[in-house]
Parts: sequence; structure tokens; C-alpha cells
Amino acid sequence: MNANPLKQLPALGQSVWLDYIRRDLIATGGLKRLIEEDGLRGMTSNPAIFEKAIADSRDYDADIRTMALAGMDEKTIYEILSRRDIQSAADEFRPLYDRTDGKDGFVSLEVNPHLAHDTQGTIKEARRLWSAMNRPNVFIKVPATVEGMPAIRRLISEGINVNVTLLFGLPRYRQAAEAYLAGIETRLSLGTDVSRLASVASFFLSRIDTLVDPLLEKIVAQGGNEADLAKTLRGQAAIASARVAYRIYKEIFGSDRFRDLAARGARSQRVLWASTGTKNPEYEDVKYVEALIGPDTVNTMPVDTLNAYRDHGVPKARLEDDGGKADATLAGLAKLGIRIDAITQQLEDEGIDKFNSPFDKLMAALAQRSARHLTKES
Repeated sequence: MNANPLKQLPALGQSVWLDYIRRDLIATGGLKRLIEEDGLRGMTSNPAIFEKAIADSRDYDADIRTMALAGMDEKTIYEILSRRDIQSAADEFRPLYDRTDGKDGFVSLEVNPHLAHDTQGTIKEARRLWSAMNRPNVFIKVPATVEGMPAIRRLISEGINVNVTLLFGLPRYRQAAEAYLAGIETRLSLGTDVSRLASVASFFLSRIDTLVDPLLEKIVAQGGNEADLAKTLRGQAAIASARVAYRIYKEIFGSDRFRDLAARGARSQRVLWASTGTKNPEYEDVKYVEALIGPDTVNTMPVDTLNAYRDHGVPKARLEDDGGKADATLAGLAKLGIRIDAITQQLEDEGIDKFNSPFDKLMAALAQRSARHLTKES
């Protein structure tokens, strides 16, 4: 058995992806080393990651200058810069993609977050990005909003790989899985092959505890009969939700309906654990990795979490080994008046804003840099 804990996770059914992208990581060979030495199997990005990569480095200045002088606006510049990074990363992962028969080796790019409530706008942009990427091992990320569901179904039916992002709630997860299956069924009804079509459902974790824990702490501070229960539930909501989500995954993708689709070449839509960096310093830094290791899952880790797990992770399949604790946790929250479905809807709404804000900040920074280059040349 390899001493690196990260490289032990695939044997337990979990793929390790990195929630980070930056040009210098690819250009200096850092990504290649992660693939070879840590068994990295994929990469995800979002507007916040690109905002930090582009705005906080000088790596992109020459390209920004060239495009600004060519008269391109900030949105076009961003799309070209992000496309180049995604394509370069996808090319690094391509041998892995081929070796795993299209199971791993993916890189994800998100549609404009301002389209989260625009079904037709999402479909149009996803088609355009998919065509521009021109790589089979790319995911287009589509938010799991009400308006995102028909977009997911349409895109899957058109053969576009989709990473369903910003999933927090269990009802919405069922809808995402249904959208995927319906898209597969539509594509098969057209007589089109689905054997290379892929999708993941990205279930966001740490933000759930970030929102629930203060509510529990308030109950603890008030004392009384409910305080002891609230203490035991602190830091448990996210993992409990994830474990129930995985149970739903097994139910849906173990059904007769899916078995019929699988016989015709369809792949399951794996569950991807996202937002797995620990935000509360009182909790273990690998909290959202250790508890959720299991077959047919992905964990996309931020850099700090990846480094922490390499250093002191203890790999073991624990995802289904909770003895009913997940159900008891969710029941306990309900008993305390904490409505988890309302919490996850709030998180979905806030999540969209959290991506809109860095996207807008990046657009402003690119416009400012472009103007500066134009001024220097005038």
C-alpha cells in the first residue's frame, strides 16, 4: 500500500480532484506532479478561483495587454484566459481520461453565474463554452437552481458533460439526478450513443455547518432541555446530509430504471463532495474528507485540504458506516426547529451571490488593467 494517503483513496472508490486552477501551476509542471505523485484525477474551477488567479498575479498581463490593444472587452478577455487554462489542464489530464475510459481526468468550467436563474441563457452559454473548449474531458458547471434543472436535462440530451454545482439540499439533489436521467433517456431515444457522456452532482458541505452551527450555539447559550441535544449536533449537519445524499444516489442509480440505461451504455452521475475545506478552526482540517470516503464518489479539495490529507489523512471507507447517525442528526435538527430544507435554500441563494461578486470584481479588474494598457500605448 502506498504511504501517500491521497493515493490510497482510489482503491476505496473515491477520486481526488483539486478545487483550484492557475496558469503557473500548469506551466511549471506542478499539475503534472500532482497527477503523478498524488494520484490527482481531476480539477474544478469557479469564478472566485479565477478571480484570485487572474487578479492576484502578473501571469496573465501580457495576454491582457494584447487582447486589450486588439479591442476586446473584459468578458471576452476573461473567457479566452479561462479557456486557455481549462484546455491546458484538460490536456494534462487527457492520458488519465483515456486510461480510465472516460471516468476521470476532467476539468470543470462554470457558466456565467449571472445566468443562474436563466434557463435559456444557461443552455446557450453552455453550448458555446463546450464548443470552444473542444475537449471531451471538460465539464460545464451549471448551478442547481430551479431554472438550472431543465438546462441540465437539455445539455445532457445534447451530449454535453455537466457538473451540477451549488447543490445543498436533498430535494434539489433528487431533481438533479432526475434531470440527468431524463437527458440520457432523451439522447437514447434519438439513437445517439451515451457511453462517453459524463456528469457529477457537486454537493457543497462546509457551508451547511457554517450556517447551522450558530443556530445550535444560540440554543446552547439559552440553556434548558434542548441545550444538550444542540451540543451533540454541532458540526454534524453537513456530513449527515451528505450521507443521506449518498443513500439517495444508491437508490436512484441502483434502480431498474438506471439498470436499463446502463445496459445501453449510460454511466452513473457520481456524487462529488465540494466545499470540503474546513472553515471552523475548531474542527479537523480533513473533517469533510475522512467521513465521506466511499465507492463512486469524488472529493474536490482546495489546496490546503489536499496538503493536509497528504500529510495526515487516514483512508478508510466510512461513508456508509454511521449506524443511523445521519437520520438521527437530521431528526434532531428538526426537533430543535431548524428546517434543513430552508437552510439549504438560503445557501443556494447565497452561493449564487458568492460567485456573482467575484465574477463582477474580476470584470472590473480586467477593465481597469485593459484601460491602463491602452493609456500606456496612447
